[in-house]
Amino acid sequence: MTMLNSYCGVDRDSRGVVRLTISNAGSLNILNTPVINGLREGLETLAKERDIRVLVVAGQGDKSLIGGADIKEMAKLDQPSAEKFISSLRDLCEAVRAFPAPVIARMPGWCLGGGLEFAAACDFRVAAQDAKFAMPEVRVGIPSVIHAALLPRLIGWGRARWLVMTAATIDAPTALNWGLIDVVASEGQLDAEIEKVVEMLLECGPEALRSQKALLKQWEELPLTESVNLSVSVFGRSFLTDEPTRLMQAFVNRKR
Repeated sequence: MTMLNSYCGVDRDSRGVVRLTISNAGSLNILNTPVINGLREGLETLAKERDIRVLVVAGQGDKSLIGGADIKEMAKLDQPSAEKFISSLRDLCEAVRAFPAPVIARMPGWCLGGGLEFAAACDFRVAAQDAKFAMPEVRVGIPSVIHAALLPRLIGWGRARWLVMTAATIDAPTALNWGLIDVVASEGQLDAEIEKVVEMLLECGPEALRSQKALLKQWEELPLTESVNLSVSVFGRSFLTDEPTRLMQAFVNRKR
């Protein structure tokens, strides 16, 4: 593993798969200001690399992806510093949401608060069977904000309301049933399940996947008719690359 900075370790393979490991953030990978800024900078650096096919984001160890934002730091905030802190966390979540290639969140153990907001901003969430999830902010006197706004889109308003207003903890089977996560791995199989998702993504055209991810992000924001019409030119631009001809011809040849 090579270090992009003090908080970002990177492993690469020959397929264009990169694993970014949140480092030096304690046993639960807690987000304080230096970790937030280091992780955002690492994501922004990697986003410039066109040869990345898939990004896997992991925490150091198997206790958590991200255990949440640093309560010790937040306890000392006032209004101006609170807005500065949460803006930096917003920018981190937006950096992973805007990452050009598909992003998989590796989710063992706990994923709480700001950590769950970060995971919601990833494209895919693969969790261990004993993983636990919660939005506990209201228990410490603050609302869930920023990318918690993605939760109603993922799991519906009722379930999002349950998470952010009761601070209840849910387990992996419940999270899967709700649509909060995509895959639950059996014991010892977390990385094997992530590899299955990686392999599916690698079978797709990399430029097509980047276009599809960008479209999905725009579809979240735009009315339906605009979303439909916007996608026409995106479809056309896909033929400026050789991917459609090459992959369709391979498909035709395979069917003969």
